[in-house]
Amino acid sequence: MTKMLVTGGAGFIGSNFVHYTVKHKPEYEVTVIDKLTYAGNRANLETVADQITFVEGDICDAELIDKLVAENDIVVHFAAESHNDNSLRNPWPFVETNIIGTYTILEAIRKHNKRLHHISTDEVFGDLELDDPNRFTEDTPYKPSSPYSSTKASSDMLVRAWIRSFGIKATISNCSNNYGPYQHIEKFIPRQITNILSDIKPKLYGTGEQVRDWIHVEDHNRAVQLIMQKGRVGETYNIGGENEWENIKLLHKLIDIVSEKAGLHKEKITAFITHVTDRLGHDRRYAIDCTKLKTELGWKRMFDFETGLAHTVDWYLQN
Repeated sequence: MTKMLVTGGAGFIGSNFVHYTVKHKPEYEVTVIDKLTYAGNRANLETVADQITFVEGDICDAELIDKLVAENDIVVHFAAESHNDNSLRNPWPFVETNIIGTYTILEAIRKHNKRLHHISTDEVFGDLELDDPNRFTEDTPYKPSSPYSSTKASSDMLVRAWIRSFGIKATISNCSNNYGPYQHIEKFIPRQITNILSDIKPKLYGTGEQVRDWIHVEDHNRAVQLIMQKGRVGETYNIGGENEWENIKLLHKLIDIVSEKAGLHKEKITAFITHVTDRLGHDRRYAIDCTKLKTELGWKRMFDFETGLAHTVDWYLQN
């Protein structure tokens, strides 16, 4: 039995990873640490609570992290402050969690000679022009735009430095926008779904022409498992949905799905779409090239976007 520590395991992607691991990877004994901030919810783990060990704690707590890392064989590091708008209002929690927290984990990994997989984002690469034919690769230079993405870029660099300087056994993955169950309503897809269901006007930053590459959270987490099993230590792998949507087109798609499932008037909802002042430094386009993941490790997406969105809307209707 391999003992696995999952940081941030009560958050959106982390809790989905725990569910996937418990269901499909019985060879792992899972411990979750989560600070249970507003974005972490222990109820996300309710159906697997008797199959995992849960620890409420902060990844910046060096004594606690040292103890937990010593007790486990592998650490999967999801814990992060991740909302751009919040990082613009108050950058400090992002510096603390994403940089100091990652440093704390790295030092424990180094001390106890454990295996680490570090979860990161495509936002570290900055953005692409809307008409750029290229996508982000593992070799794209970092050019973060916000306090969030810059602190995630910093955490990636720390992991790379600890690999090079101290020889720790680690891999990194940079993923595009995730969607699926358990996501906090501050994020784009659940916010639009819940606004529509609550008769609140759907809102878009600026013109809504920003482009994002969307991937179902389970496809992301299958990739993470694959990287841990077959990925080369010291390497970075991009995980992408190869599924680019303008925000405004995705909003109309969500209005179509939600109005049909909930029996709402689509035309009325569409007429109330509100464009608000664009946020500072808003990136134009994200797009991931995941050729390395597909060719080296044989990964492929299982969810088509239409089906994944419909399942996601169903989950929010039920919850």
